[in-house]
Amino acid sequence: MKRVFIIHGWEGSPKEPLHKWLKKKLEEKRFDVVVPEMPDTDKPKIKPWVSKIKEIAINPDKNTYFIGHSIGCQAVLRYLETLDNNIKIGGVIFIAPWMHLDKQTIEEESEEVIEIVRPWVDTPIDWVKVKSHTDKFVCILSDNDPYVPLTNKELFKEKLSAKVIIEKNKGHFDESSKIKELPIALKELLRISKI
Repeated sequence: MKRVFIIHGWEGSPKEPLHKWLKKKLEEKRFDVVVPEMPDTDKPKIKPWVSKIKEIAINPDKNTYFIGHSIGCQAVLRYLETLDNNIKIGGVIFIAPWMHLDKQTIEEESEEVIEIVRPWVDTPIDWVKVKSHTDKFVCILSDNDPYVPLTNKELFKEKLSAKVIIEKNKGHFDESSKIKELPIALKELLRISKI
């Protein structure tokens, strides 16, 4: 059976409308879908988030897929870094993959937020190791995301040869952006899983 793990973002939840919609649509296509509650979602840390993915994604293989949202994308990347070299997964969809802070955000945010962010931004990612586990990466960005600049598309193209899709006026693909469904994410997951 094909499995999909949907990893929410910072201050996110499995109950977000987009995640619930994706889960329902994928289950209709006979996927086994897990949307875990990530630990300390208000103060996300790399190790507990990667450990949570390891705990739920047992024996990943070519029938295993991940959808990450925001910082959940980083958690998926960092999880893939930990896999044995011989493990191949089906593919990954990144929705609003948050990778670094721009100058404006740094100036606007509190010191506490900056301290939470620092390890995620400063800890390098072994992109070669990540890419060794699949050649199917899709990066979905919005042209008006307040947190994720469109320049991130170059990073994902260069490091992962990802297919990049830019949506119009979808914000951060979250509740505050009033996004309750994202057909392109469903379409791309079905494409890379050949259903």
